[in-house]
Amino acid sequence: MIRINLLGQIRPKAARRPVDTGAALPVVFIGAGLVLGALVLGFFYYTWSNQLNKENAEIKKLQTQKTDLEQTKLQVEAFEKQKVILQQRVSTIEQLQRDRTGGQELLDMVANTVSRTENLWLTEMTRHGSNLSLQGASASVNSVANFITALKRSGYFQKVEIKETKQDDKSGAVQTYTFDISAEIAPPPAAQTRPANTPAPAATPAKKG
Repeated sequence: MIRINLLGQIRPKAARRPVDTGAALPVVFIGAGLVLGALVLGFFYYTWSNQLNKENAEIKKLQTQKTDLEQTKLQVEAFEKQKVILQQRVSTIEQLQRDRTGGQELLDMVANTVSRTENLWLTEMTRHGSNLSLQGASASVNSVANFITALKRSGYFQKVEIKETKQDDKSGAVQTYTFDISAEIAPPPAAQTRPANTPAPAATPAKKG
């Protein structure tokens, strides 16, 4: 249907309603806050994750070092035990070598000393390392004293002691005295232990006056 305006007046246009922006601002702020919070949390999560990975790697490294140190400790303990065993073996060999070195010479010296002492004879001689034990009998106490003096002057012993001397009651016809002497064998002098191929020190020429 066609409408005709007979009054000749312009029909006013309908006015637009104003948009209310006040209610949208909180939503914008909330969204921006959520986005900012997500960014901050993501940053902290990334940082803490990297730090945690570093700490885990450091822990693994320390655990590996601890395992290596424990293995090294076990090896050191095994070496120490082996060292003690080897030292014991070396000490035993050295002791046997000391006992064997000069044994015949020592016997000859004691035998000659006994033969030069009047009215004295040995009944037993025992050696334990560097300790020598002598048991015997004599016709007088002076003979025992002379025997001890001869042992001290021989240079083979650094300590000679009389442990016991007493009269033997078993032999009634002849008066005898039994004795027990301990002696410590002196170590060989440096001149005797020097190797054979070591040249002797040259003699110093005398100064002319």
